[in-house]
Amino acid sequence: MVDSQYYLPNDIGISALDCGEAFRLLSPQEKMYAHYLSRAAWYGGLAVLLQTSPESANIYVLLQRLFRKQTPSQLAQVATAAGLSSEEYQAFLVYAAGLYANMGNYKSFGDTKFIPNLPKDKLKALVWASQAFQEQPAEMEALWESCSCRLYSLEDKQKQLGLGDKGITTYFSGNCCLEDAELAQKFLDSKKLSAYNTRLFKRENGGKACYEVRLASAVQKDCAVDGECESCCGSFNFEDKEFSVKRGDYAPLMEKVCYNLQQAQAYAANENQRKMLEEYGRSFTLGSVDAHKEGSRYWIKDKGPIVESYIGFIESYRDPFGSRGEFEGFVAVVNKAMSERFGKLVSSAEVLLPELPWPKEFEKDTFLKPDFTSLDVLTFAGSGIPAGINIPNYDDIRQSEGFKNVSLGNVLAVAYATQKEKLTFLEEDDKELFIKWKGPSFEVQVGLHELLGHGSGKLFVQDDKGKFNFDQNKVVNPETGELVSSWYQGSETWDSKFSTIASSYEECRAECVGLYLCLNKSVLSIFGHEGQDAEDVVYINWLSMVRAGLLGLEFYTPESKSWRQAHMQARFVILRVLLEAGEDLVGLEEVTGQDGKPDARITLDRSKIHTVGKNAIHRFLCKLQVFKSTADVEGGRALYDSYSSVSNSGAHNFLRLRETVLLRKEARKMFVQANTKINGDSVELVEYEGSAEGLISSFTERFQDDAEQVEADLLELSKRDTQMIPSSQLVQS
Repeated sequence: MVDSQYYLPNDIGISALDCGEAFRLLSPQEKMYAHYLSRAAWYGGLAVLLQTSPESANIYVLLQRLFRKQTPSQLAQVATAAGLSSEEYQAFLVYAAGLYANMGNYKSFGDTKFIPNLPKDKLKALVWASQAFQEQPAEMEALWESCSCRLYSLEDKQKQLGLGDKGITTYFSGNCCLEDAELAQKFLDSKKLSAYNTRLFKRENGGKACYEVRLASAVQKDCAVDGECESCCGSFNFEDKEFSVKRGDYAPLMEKVCYNLQQAQAYAANENQRKMLEEYGRSFTLGSVDAHKEGSRYWIKDKGPIVESYIGFIESYRDPFGSRGEFEGFVAVVNKAMSERFGKLVSSAEVLLPELPWPKEFEKDTFLKPDFTSLDVLTFAGSGIPAGINIPNYDDIRQSEGFKNVSLGNVLAVAYATQKEKLTFLEEDDKELFIKWKGPSFEVQVGLHELLGHGSGKLFVQDDKGKFNFDQNKVVNPETGELVSSWYQGSETWDSKFSTIASSYEECRAECVGLYLCLNKSVLSIFGHEGQDAEDVVYINWLSMVRAGLLGLEFYTPESKSWRQAHMQARFVILRVLLEAGEDLVGLEEVTGQDGKPDARITLDRSKIHTVGKNAIHRFLCKLQVFKSTADVEGGRALYDSYSSVSNSGAHNFLRLRETVLLRKEARKMFVQANTKINGDSVELVEYEGSAEGLISSFTERFQDDAEQVEADLLELSKRDTQMIPSSQLVQS
């Protein structure tokens, strides 16, 4: 029996993201703009297959070829004839839907591999009986051979994403380890190159290590091209190692992204949008993060657009080293009623920021009021869909020029709808209240987390010219009582400095800000909560956080002592902080469930949230900010690692609790997204049902016009990557 965490259950929740009404209200010009941006996002999103695992692109092509020839319902008859039971065929459909939704065969939330929950010989029989195989037997057999072994393999290293012997990654060739990642970061810093749009490949040449840094770009020439003074490409010697910087990663996909961004320019609403798209196009053409930064500057200036979007190599959660961005692109329509509340929160920000528990010198010199809108997602291409976003991720822009926040309303509406019988680890008395207030409390938490969590705090920097952005003769570290003695230098950034813990640490800081500021009555009244309702929102927000901390144990791997999901690690850390606060604020006990199996109960004393709870978060949040501001990696890592550790000693046996969490876990929902298509001079929205069949159909219809070319490009790109990885790293079929 395969451990259930490595396959998706047949009854997994699959919901359609509803954006029909929002799309209908757009003008013809806005619909065209949204259409071309969506096309750019979907083509770019295919790069995630190549960023996830060596086999993901080949599995994707195999599935696309099956479903392009026969719909899920047509293939069902073939499956029955090939000897599959209805449960086995459903398991195949759920696997296919999962691969599309995660853009690869590793869960985007948790980074564990998932395999089909049916025997390999049954899946092979289905492939062989399919129309796609009848029409192209040699090609389909070759495709099966190229990926079927990895598709089912659960060797220890392949169970999760990771670097070196800890797991699988395609941000680095399989022979790279942490030392290689650290050396490459130093090299990139020396060249003032960002790692966001890069991957690293290592090979031996005459016993000497040679590294190839590959930039994502449509252009494949390494010399300077139109619009460039000089190229950043070339060969370099660094610390006695050979480095070459080359262009052309995901080139055919980046070409399609650029084409669609160019088409969208004709329908832009204003000059900021036009310039933004122009710079994005330059970024994906040349592989230039500087151009993407420039585009992001125009994006920040484009205040309150009807159609909001962002695209690029953005979040670094899945790079095991924490500095390379996964491709994502979203297009969404503003929800005006909800955005009004977020607008009020922005207006209150300057009053709320001084309430945070660090000295004013540790806060940004001026709060740059961002756009904060609630959006209904039309398109979100990448490996998964978040509930809220605070971007851009470029520290220098966020610190001095600003950022934007978005809350994804139609995602929140379906992602956090919960059935009472599926609510684990809570007292019966808490369940009704939890169901009633989980949505509203999460909306408050997302707002505070994104705006005042990620949007707060200053980084102390000494630039290349020796100039400081703070008074190093006056600013005192509140933790030591002495002058600040460390800071960021030159091109060092938060991600490059704190690397492997940066993402989770920052999510933890933002979550703590949300918990801390939701205690403020004026914040609650902005969201329409007064009196007893407001108290219930606070209680459920805090209870939800401590429960999430327990649920987070699903995302911890004891074998490698590593966490696979930044947000869930952050929530476990907060649970530990609140347990440590004592005074029976939080109770966590192991019990036996009604089914006779191990269970757990988590409780929160609501009368102590404003005292014991607030004080504990106050102290911890101040420490997090001070270590972050002062670039104190050692102090920050020691603090964060100590609260992140999962052991069987101490007051709670977290390793045993992890087994209980795995026993009672619920699979994360998947989303079905609509497509847009041009019909004459108007744009149509094509919607699908919220099921595995609907999700599959949405993907087969998404690339109808050039499916064969796209699939051939993906196979070629995948083959190119495989050639860069030493054969010792590959599983033999």
